[in-house]
Amino acid sequence: MFKSQQYRAKAAEYGELIKGSTDPDEIVGFQELQDRFASLADNEQGLADEYDNALHVAQRERSQGVALVAEEEFILRCLGAAIIMQWNALPTTLQREIFDTAGSIGKLLETAALRGQIARFLHNHKDDAGRGKLPPAQDMPADARSCALALSRWDNEGGAVRDGLLI
Repeated sequence: MFKSQQYRAKAAEYGELIKGSTDPDEIVGFQELQDRFASLADNEQGLADEYDNALHVAQRERSQGVALVAEEEFILRCLGAAIIMQWNALPTTLQREIFDTAGSIGKLLETAALRGQIARFLHNHKDDAGRGKLPPAQDMPADARSCALALSRWDNEGGAVRDGLLI
C-alpha cells in the first residue's frame, strides 16, 4: 500500500516528465497523473492524521474508562459485602433471587461453576452474615474490609432501619 510520501514521489516523477516533454497531449496526460498522485498523497495524509487522532481519543477514553471501572468495582464490592452482612436477615425468596441473578452473570457455559462457588461461599459464611458480624478479615480483600467496616459502623450508629421499623 502506498503512503503519502510515495504518492508525492510519484507526482514529482510526473512533474519531471512534464519538464522533459514537448508533446502538448503528453504534457496534459502527465499533468493529470501528477495532479492525481498529489491528490492521493493529500488523501492518504489526511487519513493517517485522522487515524492518529482517533487512536489518541480512544486511548484517552480507555484510560478514563479504566478509572470508572475501578470505581464501579469498588462500589460493587461494597454492595456485595453489605448483602453478605445482611444475608440471614433477607427473606428466603429474596436470597434465591439474588443467588439466581448472581449465578447467571458471566459466560453462559460457566454459570454452573459460578453457582457452585457462590453456594460454597454462602455456606462457608452463613454464620458470619448477621448484623454486626463480619467474615474473617483475612478472607476479604482490603477494600472490601474497609467498606464492610464502614457499613458496620453506619449500621451500629443507627444509619440502617431496624427490621420491621419504618419511620
